[in-house]
Amino acid sequence: MATDLRLPTSTIVLPDKDRFLNEENPFEAMMSRFDRAAALLDLDPGIYQVLRHPEKQITISVPVMMDNGEVKVFTGHRVLYNTSRGPAKGGIRFDMAVTLDEVTALAAWMTWKCAVVNLPFGGAKGGVVCDPLGMSVGELERLTRRYTAGIISTLGPDSDVPAPDVNTNERVMAWIMDTYSMHVRHTVTAVVTGKPVEMGGSLGRREATGRGVMFVVREALGHLQRPMAGATVAVQGFGNVGSVAARLLGQQGCKIVAISDRTGGYHNPAGLDVDAAIAHVQRHKTLEGFTGGDALTNEALLELDVDVLVPAALENVITSKNAQRIKARIIAEGANGPTSAGADAILEEKGIFVIPDILANAGGVTVSYFEWVQDRGGYFWSEDVVNERLRDIMTRSFHDVLALSRQHRVNMRTAAYMLSISRVATVHKLRGIYA
Repeated sequence: MATDLRLPTSTIVLPDKDRFLNEENPFEAMMSRFDRAAALLDLDPGIYQVLRHPEKQITISVPVMMDNGEVKVFTGHRVLYNTSRGPAKGGIRFDMAVTLDEVTALAAWMTWKCAVVNLPFGGAKGGVVCDPLGMSVGELERLTRRYTAGIISTLGPDSDVPAPDVNTNERVMAWIMDTYSMHVRHTVTAVVTGKPVEMGGSLGRREATGRGVMFVVREALGHLQRPMAGATVAVQGFGNVGSVAARLLGQQGCKIVAISDRTGGYHNPAGLDVDAAIAHVQRHKTLEGFTGGDALTNEALLELDVDVLVPAALENVITSKNAQRIKARIIAEGANGPTSAGADAILEEKGIFVIPDILANAGGVTVSYFEWVQDRGGYFWSEDVVNERLRDIMTRSFHDVLALSRQHRVNMRTAAYMLSISRVATVHKLRGIYA
């Protein structure tokens, strides 16, 4: 099927936006967790200093000819946080809230996420300060291509591999791939991931994050000796991650009793019809008006007495203010940073088993890795093969973190950071410092 070359701006910006809404993470909380893990590892002071600083921060001016003939100059950033384990990997976002500090912290986050699932990638992030909803398709394309040209010295399948993020999608990745390819004078599909399938994208990529959540929830229920069949699940956030996780958990026998998005939530103790909810969102863009359950607020959904809670929307929704009221036995963090550092100790004291974000939502970057591998090999896998290999990596990574958690008698979040930091630190020790 041919790609529509006349897509409106909303088609480029909105469809993938729910995947990344409010991904502005609690950066200080992340670094406090890093410090705790580093202390437990008795990390070498020199390595500690290396891991606390980004390798490279780039800030560029991005002049763009607007449709009215005026030239507007935007600011773009790209940060490579750590590339000791392989090429930098991380998304590019178009948003007015983009800052260098934010991009740097997100690049660090990507470093630990790639390491915890043992991908041969480092961490990166990029962004342009702009309002894409107020720009035409032509303006967005010119912005994308000029930004790509500005950071092209870092890009490449062996050095820096971007992906979609807030307000960018596979069409934007196609422009980046084309711009890079024109500069090097041959087609390089492996320079970005999250591309259209027609030009080297991977099957299964869109569902990968939600599918990864399902896999780790299945392992957690097994660890706690609880059956999957009939396990009650509440999902906050019904965008790409939350809706896919809900649908797949339902297919595994779980009972999805509550779902929500930014307009509010719906609860049915007997179980919701997830497929009907997905169809409703496809028709109306939100869950508002869904008739499959009783209305409830996002805050109330978090406090339901369920086996599994999947926060898959906003950051900092579970804090010291409401953690004492959380009743779920398992929390699988589909979003980035949904639990504040202050809530961690409360949840641990209550005996709640938390699958941290850098593990629970790593399915997306894992299938991005698969896309990169397929592009480099020029051989593409069936969706069944993609899903099977995703299952293997997510399952193995869950048990790697669980084993470290038991060994050091720490919670899963601390164990995940310990595992990722130790993997990055080990490579630094083996490589040494080039003088």
